[in-house]
Amino acid sequence: MKRKAMVLASAMLCSQASSVHALEVGVILDAYHKSETTALGGRTEGFGSSHSELSLSQDVADLATAHMALVGEWNEEESDLQLEEAYLQSTALPGGFNVTAGRFLADIGYLNSTHSHSDNFSERPLLYRAFLGGHYFDDGIGVSWLAPTDRYWRLSAGAFTGDELGEENSVSSIGTWTLSTEFGDDIGNNARWQMGLSYLRNRTQESGHHEDEEGDEHEEHEHEGHVHGADYQGKTLYLADLVWKWAPQGNNRQKQVKLAAEYAHVDDVYGAEFDHYDGWYLSGVYQFDEKWSTGIRHGRVNLAEEHEHEGEHEWEASHLTETSVMLSWMPTHTQRLRLEYKHQDANHMEGADNAITLHYQIGFGAHAAHSF
Repeated sequence: MKRKAMVLASAMLCSQASSVHALEVGVILDAYHKSETTALGGRTEGFGSSHSELSLSQDVADLATAHMALVGEWNEEESDLQLEEAYLQSTALPGGFNVTAGRFLADIGYLNSTHSHSDNFSERPLLYRAFLGGHYFDDGIGVSWLAPTDRYWRLSAGAFTGDELGEENSVSSIGTWTLSTEFGDDIGNNARWQMGLSYLRNRTQESGHHEDEEGDEHEEHEHEGHVHGADYQGKTLYLADLVWKWAPQGNNRQKQVKLAAEYAHVDDVYGAEFDHYDGWYLSGVYQFDEKWSTGIRHGRVNLAEEHEHEGEHEWEASHLTETSVMLSWMPTHTQRLRLEYKHQDANHMEGADNAITLHYQIGFGAHAAHSF
C-alpha cells in the first residue's frame, strides 16, 4: 500500500508539472462579407477573412513564456499568411519589471498591443490604419515596469528593426523605438478610467537607414506600403488615449458602458511637402445585455495627397472622416456576430465609400485575457 501511495503521489506530481508547462493552443477563425471596399485598407469588398489566428504558448522553466502567433488573411483578390508574433516574455523578474524579446506588437496607443479579435468594431480606427498599418508589430526587445502604487501606473520602452513599419527594410539595427506610459484608477465601485501617452521615433526613412529589396537606398517614401505597412509616416508619432468604463459594481458581464478617445500627431512627414499629419476618433459602446452590445465610432485623419495638375505634381491637403455603427451578438463567450454600417467622406482622397459588413468570429482553446 505504501509503495502504491508513493507511485500515485509521483504520478500526481508529474501530472501537475506537465500541466504547468503544457503547450497551450488557441485558434481564432474570422469570416466576413463587406458590400464595398472603403478607403485606407482594412477589409475589402466581398467574402474574406481579415485576422484568423493560430497561437501557441509554452511556459519555459517557470522563468518565461514562449509565444507564437500565425495570422492568415484572405479575400477574393489575394491571400496572406504571416508570423505576427514569436517572442519570449519573462515571468519571474523582481520589482515589477518585464522583458519581451522577439517579434511582438509594439506597446503604443490604446489598441496596438491588443489583437484585433478583441476590438469592438470590425476594423481599426482610421488613425491606426493610416499611421500604423492597422497594427504595428516588429522584431525587437521591450521592457516594461509596473509601479508598486495604489493607482495603476505602467511604463514601457521598445527598440525594433523597423522593417514591418513600411515597405523598405531598415539598414540600421534600430529602425524604430518607442516609449509609453499609462495610468488609471477606480471611480467609486462602478467606474474606472485609464489614460495613456505614447511616442514612436521612426528612423527607417532617413538617409542611410533603409533599402529596397535590391539594397538600393532611397531618400523619399511613396505612400504604397505593404500588407501591414503604414502608408503615412514621419520621424515622430505621438499618441494620447483616454478610456472610461462604467458597470454596476464593476461587473461588466451583464451591462457596461465604454467610452474611448484617441489622438495621433505625426511630425516631420516623409515624402510629402507637409509638416505634419494628425487624426482622432471617439467611440462609445453600450453592452445592454450579457450577449448584446451596440456602439458608434466617429473619426478623422488629416493627410496629404499628391496629384498631377497641368503636367506637374502638386501636394494637396486631404482629409477622411469615418462613422461606424455596429450591433453585436455573442451567443457564447467564444463567438461573436457583428453587423456594421460604415460611412466615409473625403476631400482630395480616393476610395471613400459606404459599406455594410457582416462579421463572424469563433475561438477555440486558450487565449490571453483582454486588457482594460
